[in-house]
Amino acid sequence: MSDVASITLQKMSCWLPRSGGERWYVVRTLAQRERHAIQQLTNQAYRAFLPLHLKNRRHARKVETILTPLFPRYLFVILDLTRDRWRSINGTLGVERLLMCSGEPQPVPQGVIEDLMLAADQDGTVHFDYTLRQGQMVKVAAGPFADFIGRLERLDDKGRVSVLLELMGCSVRVALQRSIIAAA
Repeated sequence: MSDVASITLQKMSCWLPRSGGERWYVVRTLAQRERHAIQQLTNQAYRAFLPLHLKNRRHARKVETILTPLFPRYLFVILDLTRDRWRSINGTLGVERLLMCSGEPQPVPQGVIEDLMLAADQDGTVHFDYTLRQGQMVKVAAGPFADFIGRLERLDDKGRVSVLLELMGCSVRVALQRSIIAAA
């Protein structure tokens, strides 16, 4: 683990499950009420996490970058089902309900939220390009261009990248999903 990752993990250690019974659970919120719901849950002493990301919004011929939830209408809360009064979450202002399975909240697989937190800054903003930089050499892992190496030209907030590949003696720009490239 890198020094930056361990420092980030130490800063966010208060947000990580402490006891063996604590797990992350998914809370569905009312439409566009994620920030209100997380504030209400925090007021009730629950530890909650709302991952955010920067998004470009176009309106009236203007483009602005805004901070929006990574998963609209969803946030995450740490609970110990044997200790916490989790049913009160369903009555919290801004919350629609906890995601349930067979009458009990369904936990998020371990490591998913922790990985999101490692990719986020202190404000909870997740940065998709935390391992890749413009101009960096990347390798395509899947698809018709698998095993090709090219130069990363552009990353966007929707998980797409633009890569400049050398094909048959000339440079060709291709648009790919972020998930199928890795640093070369």
